[in-house]
Amino acid sequence: MIKDELQDSISDKTARIGVIGLGYVGLPLIVEFALKGFDSIGFEVDEAKAREVNDGRSYIVDVTSETLAKAVGSGKLIATTDFSRLAECDVIIICVPTPLRKTKDPDMSYILTAGGEIQKYMRRGQLVILESTTYPGTTDEVLQPMFEEKGFKLDEDFQLAFSPERVDPGNPQFQTHNIPKVVGGVSDASTETAALLYSQIVDQVYPVSSARVAEAAKLWENTFRAINIGMANEMAKLCNALGIDSWEVVGAAATKPFGFMPFYPGPGIGGHCIPLDPHYLSWKARQHGFDSKFISLAEQVNSGMPEYVSELVREALNDDKKAVNGSKILILGVAYKKDIDDMRESPALSIIDLLRANGADVVYHDSFVPEVTFDHAYTIGDGDPLQNQELTDELISSSDCAVICTEHTTVDYDRVCSLAKVVVDTRNALSKDTRDCSKARIVRL
Repeated sequence: MIKDELQDSISDKTARIGVIGLGYVGLPLIVEFALKGFDSIGFEVDEAKAREVNDGRSYIVDVTSETLAKAVGSGKLIATTDFSRLAECDVIIICVPTPLRKTKDPDMSYILTAGGEIQKYMRRGQLVILESTTYPGTTDEVLQPMFEEKGFKLDEDFQLAFSPERVDPGNPQFQTHNIPKVVGGVSDASTETAALLYSQIVDQVYPVSSARVAEAAKLWENTFRAINIGMANEMAKLCNALGIDSWEVVGAAATKPFGFMPFYPGPGIGGHCIPLDPHYLSWKARQHGFDSKFISLAEQVNSGMPEYVSELVREALNDDKKAVNGSKILILGVAYKKDIDDMRESPALSIIDLLRANGADVVYHDSFVPEVTFDHAYTIGDGDPLQNQELTDELISSSDCAVICTEHTTVDYDRVCSLAKVVVDTRNALSKDTRDCSKARIVRL
Protein backbone atom coordinates (compact mmCIF):
# COMPACT_ATOMS: atom_id res chain seq x y z
CA MET A 1 0.00 0.00 0.00
CA ILE A 2 1.12 3.58 -0.70
CA LYS A 3 0.76 4.51 2.98
CA ASP A 4 3.13 1.76 4.08
CA GLU A 5 5.64 2.58 1.35
CA LEU A 6 5.69 6.26 2.23
CA GLN A 7 5.85 5.72 5.96
CA ASP A 8 8.70 3.24 5.62
CA SER A 9 10.70 5.68 3.50
CA ILE A 10 10.03 8.51 5.97
CA SER A 11 11.01 6.40 8.96
CA ASP A 12 14.31 5.30 7.42
CA LYS A 13 14.90 8.79 5.90
CA THR A 14 15.13 7.57 2.33
CA ALA A 15 12.16 9.75 1.33
CA ARG A 16 13.21 12.74 -0.79
CA ILE A 17 11.56 15.99 0.29
CA GLY A 18 10.58 18.73 -2.15
CA VAL A 19 9.56 22.21 -1.02
CA ILE A 20 8.00 24.67 -3.46
CA GLY A 21 8.75 28.24 -2.43
CA LEU A 22 11.90 29.14 -0.48
CA GLY A 23 10.73 32.19 1.44
CA TYR A 24 10.10 32.85 5.13
CA VAL A 25 8.25 29.52 5.44
CA GLY A 26 9.85 27.22 2.90
CA LEU A 27 13.53 27.89 3.53
CA PRO A 28 13.55 27.19 7.30
CA LEU A 29 11.42 24.10 6.65
CA ILE A 30 13.66 22.55 4.03
CA VAL A 31 16.79 23.32 6.05
CA GLU A 32 15.29 21.38 8.98
CA PHE A 33 14.65 18.35 6.76
CA ALA A 34 18.15 18.50 5.30
CA LEU A 35 19.80 18.78 8.70
CA LYS A 36 17.81 15.75 9.87
CA GLY A 37 19.31 13.71 7.03
CA PHE A 38 16.63 13.87 4.32
CA ASP A 39 17.64 14.50 0.71
CA SER A 40 15.82 17.74 -0.04
CA ILE A 41 15.13 19.77 -3.17
CA GLY A 42 13.93 23.35 -2.96
CA PHE A 43 11.96 24.68 -5.93
CA GLU A 44 12.03 28.38 -6.78
CA VAL A 45 10.89 30.50 -9.72
CA ASP A 46 13.46 33.12 -8.71
CA GLU A 47 16.84 32.07 -10.11
CA ALA A 48 18.67 34.51 -7.84
CA LYS A 49 17.19 32.91 -4.71
CA ALA A 50 18.08 29.43 -5.94
CA ARG A 51 21.68 30.56 -6.49
CA GLU A 52 21.84 32.12 -3.03
CA VAL A 53 20.66 28.89 -1.43
CA ASN A 54 23.11 26.76 -3.39
CA ASP A 55 25.92 29.14 -2.41
CA GLY A 56 24.93 28.85 1.26
CA ARG A 57 23.91 32.50 1.59
CA SER A 58 20.68 33.08 3.48
CA TYR A 59 18.37 35.98 2.68
CA ILE A 60 15.98 35.59 5.61
CA VAL A 61 16.50 36.37 9.27
CA ASP A 62 15.44 32.99 10.70
CA VAL A 63 18.10 30.98 8.85
CA THR A 64 21.72 31.99 9.28
CA SER A 65 24.10 31.63 6.36
CA GLU A 66 26.18 29.34 8.56
CA THR A 67 23.23 26.99 9.07
CA LEU A 68 22.25 27.09 5.41
CA ALA A 69 25.84 26.44 4.30
CA LYS A 70 25.95 23.44 6.65
CA ALA A 71 22.79 21.97 5.10
CA VAL A 72 24.03 22.57 1.55
CA GLY A 73 27.54 21.34 2.38
CA SER A 74 26.16 18.07 3.72
CA GLY A 75 24.92 17.28 0.23
CA LYS A 76 21.37 16.98 1.51
CA LEU A 77 19.99 20.28 0.15
CA ILE A 78 19.88 21.70 -3.34
CA ALA A 79 17.73 24.46 -4.87
CA THR A 80 16.53 24.48 -8.45
CA THR A 81 14.23 26.23 -10.89
CA ASP A 82 13.69 22.96 -12.76
CA PHE A 83 10.23 21.81 -11.69
CA SER A 84 10.54 18.55 -13.63
CA ARG A 85 12.56 17.33 -10.64
CA LEU A 86 9.30 17.17 -8.68
CA ALA A 87 9.05 13.66 -10.09
CA GLU A 88 12.05 12.70 -7.95
CA CYS A 89 10.33 13.69 -4.71
CA ASP A 90 8.38 11.38 -2.44
CA VAL A 91 6.98 14.31 -0.45
CA ILE A 92 6.09 17.69 -1.94
CA ILE A 93 5.30 20.61 0.37
CA ILE A 94 3.76 23.80 -1.04
CA CYS A 95 4.95 27.01 0.69
CA VAL A 96 3.89 29.75 -1.72
CA PRO A 97 2.33 33.18 -1.04
CA THR A 98 -1.43 33.57 -0.71
CA PRO A 99 -2.05 37.32 -1.11
CA LEU A 100 -5.30 39.19 -1.56
CA ARG A 101 -6.55 40.77 -4.74
CA LYS A 102 -7.28 44.50 -4.67
CA THR A 103 -10.90 43.49 -4.04
CA LYS A 104 -9.64 41.71 -0.85
CA ASP A 105 -10.69 38.34 -2.21
CA PRO A 106 -8.25 35.39 -2.04
CA ASP A 107 -5.63 35.28 -4.79
CA MET A 108 -5.16 31.57 -5.40
CA SER A 109 -2.86 31.97 -8.41
CA TYR A 110 0.31 30.86 -6.62
CA ILE A 111 -1.33 27.72 -5.24
CA LEU A 112 -2.84 26.94 -8.63
CA THR A 113 0.52 27.39 -10.34
CA ALA A 114 2.26 25.14 -7.81
CA GLY A 115 -0.53 22.57 -8.12
CA GLY A 116 -0.23 22.69 -11.89
CA GLU A 117 3.50 21.98 -11.74
CA ILE A 118 2.90 19.03 -9.41
CA GLN A 119 0.13 17.73 -11.67
CA LYS A 120 2.48 17.90 -14.65
CA TYR A 121 5.20 15.77 -13.07
CA MET A 122 3.21 13.75 -10.54
CA ARG A 123 3.85 10.04 -10.16
CA ARG A 124 2.33 7.32 -8.04
CA GLY A 125 3.43 7.14 -4.40
CA GLN A 126 3.75 10.81 -3.49
CA LEU A 127 2.51 12.75 -0.46
CA VAL A 128 1.54 16.37 -1.19
CA ILE A 129 1.14 18.84 1.68
CA LEU A 130 -0.13 22.40 1.42
CA GLU A 131 1.26 24.82 4.02
CA SER A 132 0.16 28.10 2.45
CA THR A 133 -2.57 29.83 4.45
CA THR A 134 -5.89 29.61 2.68
CA TYR A 135 -9.64 29.20 3.16
CA PRO A 136 -11.15 25.95 4.49
CA GLY A 137 -11.75 23.57 1.61
CA THR A 138 -8.81 24.52 -0.60
CA THR A 139 -6.92 21.25 -0.19
CA ASP A 140 -9.82 18.97 -1.09
CA GLU A 141 -11.73 21.35 -3.38
CA VAL A 142 -8.80 22.69 -5.43
CA LEU A 143 -5.77 20.40 -5.20
CA GLN A 144 -7.42 16.99 -4.95
CA PRO A 145 -9.42 17.37 -8.22
CA MET A 146 -6.27 18.59 -10.00
CA PHE A 147 -4.39 15.42 -9.10
CA GLU A 148 -7.36 13.15 -9.79
CA GLU A 149 -7.53 14.58 -13.32
CA LYS A 150 -4.42 12.52 -14.04
CA GLY A 151 -6.33 9.38 -13.13
CA PHE A 152 -4.73 9.09 -9.70
CA LYS A 153 -6.83 8.03 -6.73
CA LEU A 154 -6.45 9.28 -3.18
CA ASP A 155 -4.78 6.74 -0.88
CA GLU A 156 -4.25 4.34 -3.79
CA ASP A 157 -1.87 6.56 -5.79
CA PHE A 158 -1.21 9.65 -3.70
CA GLN A 159 -1.84 11.19 -0.28
CA LEU A 160 -2.82 14.78 0.44
CA ALA A 161 -2.80 16.92 3.59
CA PHE A 162 -2.75 20.46 4.93
CA SER A 163 -0.44 21.68 7.68
CA PRO A 164 -0.53 25.42 8.38
CA GLU A 165 2.75 27.29 8.50
CA ARG A 166 3.51 28.90 11.82
CA VAL A 167 6.45 31.30 11.69
CA ASP A 168 7.27 34.39 13.70
CA PRO A 169 10.12 36.09 11.81
CA GLY A 170 12.85 37.39 14.06
CA ASN A 171 11.69 35.44 17.12
CA PRO A 172 14.69 33.42 18.37
CA GLN A 173 12.58 31.57 20.96
CA PHE A 174 10.19 29.88 18.52
CA GLN A 175 11.48 28.32 15.33
CA THR A 176 10.42 25.42 13.13
CA HIS A 177 11.48 22.59 15.44
CA ASN A 178 9.74 23.81 18.62
CA ILE A 179 6.48 25.21 17.22
CA PRO A 180 3.67 22.61 17.48
CA LYS A 181 2.54 21.44 14.04
CA VAL A 182 -1.14 20.99 13.23
CA VAL A 183 -1.73 18.36 10.53
CA GLY A 184 -4.98 17.45 8.78
CA GLY A 185 -5.25 15.05 5.86
CA VAL A 186 -7.91 14.72 3.20
CA SER A 187 -8.01 11.10 4.39
CA ASP A 188 -7.12 9.42 7.67
CA ALA A 189 -4.19 7.69 6.01
CA SER A 190 -2.91 11.03 4.71
CA THR A 191 -3.11 12.53 8.20
CA GLU A 192 -1.15 9.62 9.61
CA THR A 193 1.63 9.86 7.03
CA ALA A 194 1.91 13.65 7.18
CA ALA A 195 2.04 13.53 11.00
CA LEU A 196 4.83 10.97 10.83
CA LEU A 197 6.73 13.19 8.39
CA TYR A 198 6.62 16.30 10.57
CA SER A 199 7.47 14.31 13.69
CA GLN A 200 10.93 13.87 12.15
CA ILE A 201 11.67 17.60 12.50
CA VAL A 202 9.12 19.03 14.98
CA ASP A 203 8.90 18.34 18.71
CA GLN A 204 5.09 18.18 18.84
CA VAL A 205 2.61 17.22 16.11
CA TYR A 206 -1.13 17.72 16.61
CA PRO A 207 -3.23 15.66 14.15
CA VAL A 208 -6.80 16.79 13.42
CA SER A 209 -9.67 15.05 11.69
CA SER A 210 -9.46 16.75 8.30
CA ALA A 211 -7.61 19.22 6.12
CA ARG A 212 -10.51 21.66 6.54
CA VAL A 213 -10.09 21.68 10.31
CA ALA A 214 -6.38 22.44 9.91
CA GLU A 215 -7.13 25.19 7.38
CA ALA A 216 -9.72 26.75 9.69
CA ALA A 217 -7.42 26.52 12.72
CA LYS A 218 -4.80 28.67 11.02
CA LEU A 219 -7.35 31.34 10.11
CA TRP A 220 -8.81 31.25 13.62
CA GLU A 221 -5.36 31.86 15.13
CA ASN A 222 -4.69 35.01 13.13
CA THR A 223 -8.27 36.29 13.13
CA PHE A 224 -8.17 36.06 16.94
CA ARG A 225 -5.08 38.26 16.91
CA ALA A 226 -6.50 40.73 14.38
CA ILE A 227 -9.71 41.20 16.38
CA ASN A 228 -7.88 41.68 19.67
CA ILE A 229 -5.37 44.08 18.14
CA GLY A 230 -8.37 45.96 16.74
CA MET A 231 -9.78 46.22 20.25
CA ALA A 232 -6.42 47.45 21.58
CA ASN A 233 -6.29 50.10 18.86
CA GLU A 234 -9.84 51.19 19.63
CA MET A 235 -9.02 51.41 23.33
CA ALA A 236 -5.91 53.47 22.56
CA LYS A 237 -8.03 55.99 20.67
CA LEU A 238 -10.51 56.11 23.57
CA CYS A 239 -7.74 56.55 26.15
CA ASN A 240 -6.26 59.36 24.09
CA ALA A 241 -9.64 61.12 24.02
CA LEU A 242 -9.88 60.69 27.81
CA GLY A 243 -6.35 61.92 28.42
CA ILE A 244 -5.19 58.52 29.73
CA ASP A 245 -1.96 56.67 28.82
CA SER A 246 -3.20 53.55 26.99
CA TRP A 247 0.07 51.70 27.65
CA GLU A 248 -0.28 52.25 31.37
CA VAL A 249 -3.84 50.97 31.18
CA VAL A 250 -2.96 47.75 29.36
CA GLY A 251 0.02 47.23 31.67
CA ALA A 252 -2.26 47.45 34.67
CA ALA A 253 -4.86 45.14 33.12
CA ALA A 254 -2.15 42.60 32.30
CA THR A 255 -1.43 42.07 36.01
CA LYS A 256 -4.64 40.03 36.23
CA PRO A 257 -3.43 36.40 36.34
CA PHE A 258 -6.56 34.92 34.75
CA GLY A 259 -9.13 35.83 32.11
CA PHE A 260 -6.98 38.46 30.38
CA MET A 261 -4.39 38.34 27.61
CA PRO A 262 -2.62 41.61 26.75
CA PHE A 263 -2.70 42.91 23.18
CA TYR A 264 -1.07 46.20 22.34
CA PRO A 265 -2.00 49.09 20.06
CA GLY A 266 0.12 50.15 17.14
CA PRO A 267 0.18 52.08 13.85
CA GLY A 268 -1.68 49.29 12.05
CA ILE A 269 -1.06 45.62 11.36
CA GLY A 270 1.56 44.22 9.01
CA GLY A 271 3.15 41.03 7.80
CA HIS A 272 1.73 38.38 5.54
CA CYS A 273 -0.67 36.77 8.02
CA ILE A 274 -2.69 39.04 10.29
CA PRO A 275 -3.73 41.65 7.70
CA LEU A 276 -4.70 38.98 5.16
CA ASP A 277 -5.90 35.80 6.85
CA PRO A 278 -9.17 37.19 8.30
CA HIS A 279 -10.20 38.12 4.76
CA TYR A 280 -9.84 34.48 3.69
CA LEU A 281 -12.17 33.47 6.50
CA SER A 282 -14.72 36.22 5.87
CA TRP A 283 -14.65 35.48 2.11
CA LYS A 284 -15.46 31.82 2.77
CA ALA A 285 -18.14 32.86 5.26
CA ARG A 286 -19.83 34.99 2.58
CA GLN A 287 -19.95 31.95 0.29
CA HIS A 288 -22.16 30.34 2.93
CA GLY A 289 -24.33 33.41 3.53
CA PHE A 290 -22.65 34.30 6.84
CA ASP A 291 -21.77 37.88 7.74
CA SER A 292 -18.63 37.91 9.92
CA LYS A 293 -19.19 41.22 11.71
CA PHE A 294 -16.33 40.98 14.19
CA ILE A 295 -13.80 40.40 11.40
CA SER A 296 -15.09 43.31 9.34
CA LEU A 297 -15.08 45.69 12.29
CA ALA A 298 -11.55 44.74 13.33
CA GLU A 299 -10.32 45.25 9.77
CA GLN A 300 -11.97 48.66 9.69
CA VAL A 301 -10.30 49.74 12.94
CA ASN A 302 -6.85 48.35 12.09
CA SER A 303 -6.77 49.68 8.53
CA GLY A 304 -7.69 53.12 9.87
CA MET A 305 -4.68 53.35 12.21
CA PRO A 306 -2.23 54.87 9.68
CA GLU A 307 -4.73 57.70 9.16
CA TYR A 308 -5.03 58.11 12.93
CA VAL A 309 -1.23 58.25 13.33
CA SER A 310 -1.05 60.83 10.56
CA GLU A 311 -3.63 62.88 12.45
CA LEU A 312 -1.52 62.66 15.62
CA VAL A 313 1.42 64.01 13.63
CA ARG A 314 -0.74 66.84 12.28
CA GLU A 315 -1.92 67.75 15.77
CA ALA A 316 1.61 67.59 17.19
CA LEU A 317 2.92 69.93 14.49
CA ASN A 318 -0.09 72.21 14.90
CA ASP A 319 0.77 72.63 18.59
CA ASP A 320 4.11 74.03 17.40
CA LYS A 321 2.28 76.30 14.94
CA LYS A 322 3.51 74.23 12.00
CA ALA A 323 1.68 72.57 9.13
CA VAL A 324 2.33 69.10 7.79
CA ASN A 325 2.91 70.74 4.41
CA GLY A 326 6.59 71.62 4.27
CA SER A 327 7.55 69.95 7.55
CA LYS A 328 10.41 67.46 7.71
CA ILE A 329 9.18 64.22 9.25
CA LEU A 330 11.50 61.41 10.28
CA ILE A 331 10.03 57.90 10.25
CA LEU A 332 11.84 55.52 12.59
CA GLY A 333 11.33 51.97 11.34
CA VAL A 334 9.51 50.85 8.19
CA ALA A 335 9.55 47.05 8.63
CA TYR A 336 6.28 45.63 9.93
CA LYS A 337 7.87 44.42 13.18
CA LYS A 338 11.08 45.03 15.06
CA ASP A 339 14.49 43.68 14.12
CA ILE A 340 13.54 42.19 10.74
CA ASP A 341 13.65 43.45 7.16
CA ASP A 342 10.15 42.36 6.13
CA MET A 343 7.98 45.23 4.84
CA ARG A 344 4.98 43.17 3.76
CA GLU A 345 1.79 45.12 4.53
CA SER A 346 3.78 47.44 6.82
CA PRO A 347 1.59 50.29 8.11
CA ALA A 348 4.63 52.58 7.97
CA LEU A 349 4.32 52.66 4.19
CA SER A 350 0.76 53.94 4.35
CA ILE A 351 1.77 56.53 6.97
CA ILE A 352 4.53 57.77 4.66
CA ASP A 353 2.06 57.88 1.76
CA LEU A 354 -0.43 59.91 3.78
CA LEU A 355 2.15 62.39 5.04
CA ARG A 356 3.68 62.89 1.61
CA ALA A 357 0.23 63.35 0.11
CA ASN A 358 -0.17 66.28 2.54
CA GLY A 359 3.09 67.89 1.45
CA ALA A 360 5.50 66.61 4.11
CA ASP A 361 9.18 66.06 3.41
CA VAL A 362 9.47 62.49 4.68
CA VAL A 363 12.75 60.69 5.42
CA TYR A 364 13.26 57.40 7.20
CA HIS A 365 15.79 55.41 9.15
CA ASP A 366 15.67 51.62 9.26
CA SER A 367 18.98 49.77 9.37
CA PHE A 368 17.25 46.61 8.13
CA VAL A 369 15.65 48.20 5.03
CA PRO A 370 17.97 50.01 2.58
CA GLU A 371 15.21 51.27 0.26
CA VAL A 372 11.45 51.71 0.27
CA THR A 373 9.39 51.74 -2.91
CA PHE A 374 5.71 52.61 -3.16
CA ASP A 375 4.43 50.45 -5.99
CA HIS A 376 2.63 48.08 -3.61
CA ALA A 377 -1.08 47.37 -3.89
CA TYR A 378 -1.67 48.06 -0.20
CA THR A 379 -0.41 51.67 -0.24
CA ILE A 380 -2.33 54.65 -1.54
CA GLY A 381 0.39 56.33 -3.56
CA ASP A 382 3.17 55.66 -6.02
CA GLY A 383 5.71 58.31 -4.97
CA ASP A 384 9.44 58.24 -5.54
CA PRO A 385 11.46 55.61 -3.67
CA LEU A 386 13.14 56.55 -0.41
CA GLN A 387 16.57 55.47 0.80
CA ASN A 388 17.55 54.69 4.37
CA GLN A 389 19.20 57.63 6.12
CA GLU A 390 21.93 57.31 8.73
CA LEU A 391 20.51 58.29 12.10
CA THR A 392 22.81 61.23 12.78
CA ASP A 393 22.34 63.91 15.42
CA GLU A 394 21.70 66.40 12.63
CA LEU A 395 18.98 64.25 11.06
CA ILE A 396 17.13 63.94 14.37
CA SER A 397 17.46 67.56 15.43
CA SER A 398 16.59 68.97 11.99
CA SER A 399 13.32 67.04 11.80
CA ASP A 400 10.13 68.79 12.84
CA CYS A 401 8.66 65.51 14.06
CA ALA A 402 9.92 61.94 14.51
CA VAL A 403 7.45 59.06 14.26
CA ILE A 404 8.36 55.69 15.77
CA CYS A 405 6.58 53.12 13.59
CA THR A 406 8.82 50.13 14.40
CA GLU A 407 10.75 49.81 17.66
CA HIS A 408 14.00 48.33 16.33
CA THR A 409 16.45 47.60 19.12
CA THR A 410 19.25 49.07 16.98
CA VAL A 411 17.98 52.62 17.62
CA ASP A 412 19.34 54.70 20.49
CA TYR A 413 16.03 56.06 21.79
CA ASP A 414 17.74 58.06 24.55
CA ARG A 415 19.49 60.01 21.80
CA VAL A 416 16.19 60.45 19.98
CA CYS A 417 14.64 61.82 23.17
CA SER A 418 17.51 64.23 23.75
CA LEU A 419 17.59 65.67 20.20
CA ALA A 420 14.07 65.49 18.74
CA LYS A 421 11.60 68.34 18.99
CA VAL A 422 8.47 66.18 18.91
CA VAL A 423 8.14 62.39 18.85
CA VAL A 424 4.97 60.47 17.99
CA ASP A 425 5.53 57.08 19.62
CA THR A 426 3.23 54.35 18.26
CA ARG A 427 5.10 51.44 19.90
CA ASN A 428 5.77 52.58 23.47
CA ALA A 429 9.49 52.63 22.65
CA LEU A 430 9.87 55.69 24.89
CA SER A 431 8.43 54.11 28.00
CA LYS A 432 8.15 56.59 30.87
CA ASP A 433 9.51 53.93 33.20
CA THR A 434 12.83 53.50 31.41
CA ARG A 435 13.77 56.78 29.69
CA ASP A 436 14.20 60.46 30.38
CA CYS A 437 12.05 62.08 27.72
CA SER A 438 11.87 65.48 29.34
CA LYS A 439 13.68 67.27 26.51
CA ALA A 440 11.33 66.21 23.71
CA ARG A 441 7.57 66.52 23.58
CA ILE A 442 6.20 62.99 23.37
CA VAL A 443 2.87 62.06 21.84
CA ARG A 444 1.92 58.47 22.66
CA LEU A 445 -0.55 56.31 20.81
